[in-house]
Amino acid sequence: MCGGGNAALCAAIEARRAGATVILLERGPQHMRGGNTRHTRDIRLAHDAPNAAADGAYGEDEFYADLLRVTGGETNDVLARLTIRESATLADWMARQGVRWQKPLTGTLSLARTNGFFLGGGKHLVNTYYDTAQRLGVEVRYGATVRAFELDGDRVASVIYERFDREHRVACGAAVIAAGGFEADVDWLREYWGDAADRFTIRGTPYNTGVALKALYDAGAKRVGDPRGLHSVAVDARAPRFDGGIVTRIDSIPFGIVVNAAGERFYDEGEDLWPKRYAIWGKLIADQPGQAAYAIFDAKAAGRFIPSAFRPLSAASIGELARQLDLDANVLTATVERFNASISAGGEVRMDRLDGRSTSGLMPPKSNWAQRIDSAPYYAYPLRPGVTFTYLGVEVDADARVSTSEGGGFENVFAAGECMAGNILTRGYLAGLGLTIGATFGRIAGVGAAQYARA
Repeated sequence: MCGGGNAALCAAIEARRAGATVILLERGPQHMRGGNTRHTRDIRLAHDAPNAAADGAYGEDEFYADLLRVTGGETNDVLARLTIRESATLADWMARQGVRWQKPLTGTLSLARTNGFFLGGGKHLVNTYYDTAQRLGVEVRYGATVRAFELDGDRVASVIYERFDREHRVACGAAVIAAGGFEADVDWLREYWGDAADRFTIRGTPYNTGVALKALYDAGAKRVGDPRGLHSVAVDARAPRFDGGIVTRIDSIPFGIVVNAAGERFYDEGEDLWPKRYAIWGKLIADQPGQAAYAIFDAKAAGRFIPSAFRPLSAASIGELARQLDLDANVLTATVERFNASISAGGEVRMDRLDGRSTSGLMPPKSNWAQRIDSAPYYAYPLRPGVTFTYLGVEVDADARVSTSEGGGFENVFAAGECMAGNILTRGYLAGLGLTIGATFGRIAGVGAAQYARA
């Protein structure tokens, strides 16, 4: 197994239970094991009735319709349907590995019906899976960077990796690649984004630089996904460059407005429910001058969303707030006044539904949750694009087997997680779906690899 997060661990557990001898190569050190999974907290699950993980019902057809809405209808239907169907079995499977469920969070998330929240968050999930895997007999090698695959025709005969500044080679009957994308390689991002990449914040692990993905390409794997495709959210511009995680995400956007460095709005902050639209904001900010933006809200919204690790800036007037942000005070004041003048409805904003409280005659509009910004103190978060993972990866079939660029596929190479998510997520995102894809294809890949290796 190449990788050490959710997808790789699910694969390792299932492969070991299927009777295979399993070595897991985790690039990070033990105290940072788990890749981006360390920063997660929930997973999207289909279910026909309430269960220990989620309320109500969230059927496969509704799940699929949500996916099509965020991807603009562009997805591999077979793999998408497979992911959604298998997600209905994940709550029980995860519980059998030792995962415990908790009540969902409130605020802008509105996920009680669609997602399950695991007790202790991503680090506890990672630790639980590692405990299970090692109890089953999976050998874990930390600090192992996969560099190449040695081929014998259309099968991988061995994996070459670097550990403690020495090159190692391990023969394998089958290999599962679940080592993430390339978001932590800023030079690679720069190939598609130019100098803008230098102002991206990488929310997750610094170890996802795509070395295993490059090794797959060198071995002849078929590419899939948009090279510029990113799961990228709005994060606090004061966040660390790497590994800031979920606590640097800004969730105030639906409650106010977002302006660029010129003090102007540039997108509809109320387009859809937050779990279906929060992941578009990183790319929107990446397309703005200087890759900078600012979330503006007032006292009415304060405390109504999950806060960031950083306190917002505050001021008694919009002009004073603009000066703190180094924005033109006259321009930002005029932007807020135009926004306020376009709103006619009053009353309390509710984030659990599309309320239709929209602006009139304003471009871009705000389609829902529009309320005047008129109650001091006024607040702002400075924003940057926060990249979670990239969508460029390798093509797989329904057995998680990696396709080759010449047609057909490898006999014994399987992929799961971020490195193949671009088959399903061509663009956009649904909260918790990355873990769903990783767990689904991790389990499939683990079983497939074990069956091939033991044949």
